[in-house]
Amino acid sequence: MRRIAIAVAAPTLTFSLAACGALGGSGSSADASPTKGDAVKVGLLLPDTDIARYDKFDAPMIRSKVAELTKKQGVVDYANAGASASKQADQMQRMIDEKVDVILLDAVDSHAIAAQVKKAKDAGIPVIAYDRLAEGPIDAYISFDNELVGEVQGRSLLEALGSGADTSDKIVMMNGSPTDPNAKQFKEGALNQLNGKVTIAKSYDTADWKPKKAEANMAQAITEIGRANIAGVYSANDGMAGGIIKALKAAGVTKMPPITGQDADLDAVQRILTGEQYMTVYKSLPTEAENAAEMAIAKVQGKDIQFDALTRDKVDNATRKGIPAQLVPVVALTKGNIKDTVLADGIYKVSDICTAPYKSACAAADLK
Repeated sequence: MRRIAIAVAAPTLTFSLAACGALGGSGSSADASPTKGDAVKVGLLLPDTDIARYDKFDAPMIRSKVAELTKKQGVVDYANAGASASKQADQMQRMIDEKVDVILLDAVDSHAIAAQVKKAKDAGIPVIAYDRLAEGPIDAYISFDNELVGEVQGRSLLEALGSGADTSDKIVMMNGSPTDPNAKQFKEGALNQLNGKVTIAKSYDTADWKPKKAEANMAQAITEIGRANIAGVYSANDGMAGGIIKALKAAGVTKMPPITGQDADLDAVQRILTGEQYMTVYKSLPTEAENAAEMAIAKVQGKDIQFDALTRDKVDNATRKGIPAQLVPVVALTKGNIKDTVLADGIYKVSDICTAPYKSACAAADLK
């Protein structure tokens, strides 16, 4: 079941659950985990340090929400794999050995981690796939509607090209890591919008989402296509967009073609203000992180009604069908809606965005 809404106010889900009496409920599902008190230990495994959001937003938000839900008795054991699948497997094994109560897993490699997911299951530790859908017997999944993310990116790129866009326009696609199942969905969503409307002149799958690799790939694309012949660039995230822009500048490009992104990184928002990047996909990280924490606590405390209310979608991985899931909506962030997205949600303050180099751009966008 796919969500079709593009944007929704972040508090909507929490309000609707409270209104129907689901929050704090309990049930008698056969899948219920043994009930625990508030002294819960949550293992949190995040994949990467190059993507700014994980350390800056996801980890602290989950830690704060767990503390709130457990009267400050619950703790989060956080480990970041630094894009190493083997390191993440070791981190997860440690958490299994230390008998954490539940694991939130954002996999570096969704296939490689399946054996560890099975070990956790055998040890009686629920595993909730966070942000990326892992393989193995996971208990639930929370992320954004990833195909919709790609569709929003592709549609935004076409809008930037204008009504005159046609198949003579050459596009470079900078897709994410081939070991990340989300990257495949982003790509599919974007191609749903772009195929038949523009020419995909070059397409790359970027190992580990590395900006340096995206920069090198873009330099190659510029050499092969010609800098003046690139009408736009599909970049699957903001980190790679930064690398792409470096390559274009190194090639002497002064007016950037429209470039997409994802994650609403601070430097990407600033690039959008100056026109170097056209858009990013803003995903309400507080909604994803806080609802993931609620799912984890509800699962181990046996609050089945609450858990079911948080997981009304269904997804499949390579080893299990009908996984309970929550797919969080997204929105295209452009220069015109910075106030209504990252500022309204408190992700950034105006002072964070409007530093000295961006004062004039902020004034032009009426950010004050």
